[in-house]
Amino acid sequence: MKIGEYSLKNNVILAPMAGVTDRPFRQMCVRMGAGLVVSEMLSSNPRVWNTTKSKQRMDHAGETGIRSVQIAGSEPELMASAARMNVEQGAQIIDINMGCPAKKVNKKLAGSALLQFPDRVERILHAVVNAVDVPVTLKIRTGWNPENRNGVDIARIAENCGISALAVHGRTKACMYKGDAEYNTIKAIKAEVSIPIVANGDITSPEKAKAVLDFTGADAVMIGRGAQGNPWLFKQINHYLKHEKLLAQPSLNEQRDVLIEHLINVHQFYGDVMGVRIARKHAAWYLEHHDKDRQFRRVFNAIEAETDQLEAIENYFLLLQREDSNPVSPAA
Repeated sequence: MKIGEYSLKNNVILAPMAGVTDRPFRQMCVRMGAGLVVSEMLSSNPRVWNTTKSKQRMDHAGETGIRSVQIAGSEPELMASAARMNVEQGAQIIDINMGCPAKKVNKKLAGSALLQFPDRVERILHAVVNAVDVPVTLKIRTGWNPENRNGVDIARIAENCGISALAVHGRTKACMYKGDAEYNTIKAIKAEVSIPIVANGDITSPEKAKAVLDFTGADAVMIGRGAQGNPWLFKQINHYLKHEKLLAQPSLNEQRDVLIEHLINVHQFYGDVMGVRIARKHAAWYLEHHDKDRQFRRVFNAIEAETDQLEAIENYFLLLQREDSNPVSPAA
């Protein structure tokens, strides 16, 4: 799959997720086989660009792979300025957010709220595409509610405006993340336009990724929540799409090593205080299937030092390995 001048190494993409797809998370997903990773959403409001949060989101130092940065807003001129600024900061692809259903984003007429206003969508897309010399992509939902699935119309606008690829989440704005994603609209969009289409929503396994690609005819799949605490999913999907065989789940040793590497990178990126806090949610995602009663999570969330967090992870995996190697005997 190509996006403008860039050839992706595969067609499994990490979705942009606010508060999740920071630089440490993106780089881990690249290492685990993601063909493209997209940054957290950046506001087009220049008044927030100098905040610590925005500066960290614009930090691409040492990143490998293609740098795709997502911007959000509702004013064409501000979106164009945000696109130019992020290209100056190292963005190689600009992605426009018209898919976020969060109230705090939608109340500013940004994210998926824009789908109700095709004329404004067109003005924003024209402004951003004409503002920069890099490929511009778009992420949308299928519409703003189940009675108004206008994804096909928005896709036509996107293609006419020069958008290089379109990612579609298989829910409407009103659906938030409830119920199941539907892929009929994505299939209809793929049949209607010639730009690359990326299918997104509820893709949490290699089998589901292949089924969605086969049904929709999409050029790629985009993985969101399924990658939280599970960066191996990219490697597993790529293997299954190529060989139609499932890879074994990572060993306990590999899970431990990847988690510790990820936490160290979080600590280094955010510093002592914020690094410890942000590490907590990532550890919870990685250990969700082990720590079903959340006892370890409660202990881990009380830890206030980086080295103590890493030591706690090491000790927890030692316990898991003992339990794994000493199952209860039939005579017990």
